Amino acid sequence: MKASRPIPNSKGMQEQNAQTDPPQSEDKPLAELLAEAQAKLEQQRDAMLRAVADAENARKRAQTEALAAQKYALERFAEQLLPVADSLQAALGSENTSREALRNGVELTLKQLGAALERANVREISPAKGERFDPHRHHAMAAVEASDCEPNTVVSLMQKGYTLHDRVLRPALVTVAKQLENGDRNPISDMDLD
Repeated sequence: MKASRPIPNSKGMQEQNAQTDPPQSEDKPLAELLAEAQAKLEQQRDAMLRAVADAENARKRAQTEALAAQKYALERFAEQLLPVADSLQAALGSENTSREALRNGVELTLKQLGAALERANVREISPAKGERFDPHRHHAMAAVEASDCEPNTVVSLMQKGYTLHDRVLRPALVTVAKQLENGDRNPISDMDLD
């Protein structure tokens, strides 16, 4: 048989529960808690709206700056070309100049232009005779048989090319040497296969 336990006093339990539960009078009313939560929510909403507005303003500012940078990207280069234009206008405006003086003036103007291009990182592509043909930097206008040049080398320069940094603005126009054809050999013979 089981030993019987004494039945606790239910009155004592109620007293014990009453002591552990905080009194209701010290709790904030639900309406006050709701008001505080709504105030916090409104503060967070305002902070979020400000952050969104700041992000939108930053995006618009960056877009405006990018457009201005694109629009005025050539400003410094154009400023460097103005003295070249001035020199050319002065040469055209001068009367009674000798042929030698005009030539010297054009040479100085060409040096000004070269210096302006150099400062803008525009470089010439001017392959010398015998230089290896580079299809990325040269454009072959003709292929000729040349006994004094190896095949696929530049024979002559027709027009200079230019690069901007590493990008080719205009390839150099060149004549390229092709392999000499030997008229007395059979082009299909096994001797040509090396």
